[in-house]
Amino acid sequence: MSLTSIDKDYDALTITALAEFDAAPEQVWQLWADPRKLERWWGPPTYPATVEQHELVPGGSVTYFMTGPDGETYHGWWEVLAVDPPKRLEFRDGFAEHDGRHRDDLPVSTAVVRFTGTAGGTRMEMVTSFLNRAEMDEQISMGAIEGAAEAMSQMDAVLAG
Repeated sequence: MSLTSIDKDYDALTITALAEFDAAPEQVWQLWADPRKLERWWGPPTYPATVEQHELVPGGSVTYFMTGPDGETYHGWWEVLAVDPPKRLEFRDGFAEHDGRHRDDLPVSTAVVRFTGTAGGTRMEMVTSFLNRAEMDEQISMGAIEGAAEAMSQMDAVLAG
């Protein structure tokens, strides 16, 4: 599995996921840039994602929903802040109502994803930042770490084919 670690830093209010891939940075970048590839790994295996809108440009937005085993859908959004293919992506990530309205009652985080070429492929670092400890704790209690690990564990299969 390419995911090597997911660490919490309560002082910095961050969760950092590290992964190593036997693929070039341009290929790993496509896991984010291609909406069909993104939806093959963004949700945990039992909550597959469907990407509805995908504007991976500064000021653009990505909207999606994940479908649970019971058929219930859970909607989310990204506000794209920075894009530097195939090196860096930054976005705000939040929850949405079924009609797409942003939910104010759930935390919003900011993610910075960096792709670095290595001798054997690509190192990907995703740092998710929170405004405060309460929002970080809420995301963790909702299963954010386990969900991220399950979702990112699917990336190798998407890269393979």
